[in-house]
Amino acid sequence: MSEIKVYPDPTSLAWAAAEHFVAQATEAVAARGLFTVALSGGSTPRSTYALLASADNADRSGRQHPREFALRVDWPRVHVFWGDERCVPPDHTDSNYCMGREVLLDHVPIPRRNVHRIRGEMEPEQAANEYERTLQSFFDARPGEPSPQFDLILLGMGGDGHTASLFPGTASVHEEARWVVAHYVDKLSAWRVTLTPVVVNAAAHVTFLVAGAGKAERLHQVLAGRYQPDVLPAQIVRPTDGQLLWLVDAAAAARLQQEVE
Repeated sequence: MSEIKVYPDPTSLAWAAAEHFVAQATEAVAARGLFTVALSGGSTPRSTYALLASADNADRSGRQHPREFALRVDWPRVHVFWGDERCVPPDHTDSNYCMGREVLLDHVPIPRRNVHRIRGEMEPEQAANEYERTLQSFFDARPGEPSPQFDLILLGMGGDGHTASLFPGTASVHEEARWVVAHYVDKLSAWRVTLTPVVVNAAAHVTFLVAGAGKAERLHQVLAGRYQPDVLPAQIVRPTDGQLLWLVDAAAAARLQQEVE
C-alpha cells in the first residue's frame, strides 16, 4: 500500500515526519516491546532528527511543547540502524552515523548498545559482511531465511533518483539474496555500504522524505513515470506486506497532482 502526503514547506514536512516516527515507535513498543528503525542520511531528515531531540519545540501554531517528541519516545526500547553509509570514519563530516549521532542520538536517552552503526572505516566488503551479521544476530535470522522486518525504514531520494546507496546502473538495485552490499559508485568516486531491496521491501513501514524544487521532476518520474529501476532506483522500493509512505514538500511535489495539507 502506498500513500503520498504533501506539506507546504520543509518545516511542516519535518514536523510530520517527527510525528510519524513517534507514532510508529509508540505502536511498535506497545505491540512488541521494542522499536527498530533504520535512519537515512542526507540533509532532508536532519530537521526531523533535530525536532525529535529538541529540548524546546514549537508547533506551527506557536505553542510550546518542551521536549514533546523526545519524551513521547521510549528511547531505551528503540534500536537504531542505518540504511546506508559512506565509507569514512564515524567522526567524518560525511558519515551518516556522525550526523545522526550529533543531531539526534547524543540528545536522547538511548543506550549505546541500542545503536547499531555500519563501520564505514573498515574495508567496504568487510563492513557490509559485518553489518549483515549484525542484522542476522539481532533479528535472530540466518542466510536463506526471511529477511529482517524493520518497524520503520526512513529513506531520502537524490536528484538522480537514488535512494539509500542504491544508485542508477548498480547491481545492488536488483540484489535478491544479500541483505547488505558494498559497491563503488563511479559518479561519486567513492565506496558505499547499503541495505538492499531484500531488507527495505520487508519493512513494516518505509517512508521517504523528499524536499525541494530540485527534486520535483525526478519525483514525478519516480511516482508517475515508466517503471525503470535501473535508471530510477527509488522505484525498486515496493514493500511486500508493509506500507510505503511519501512525505514531500510542495516544492518537490510541484509536478504531482496532490492537495497540499
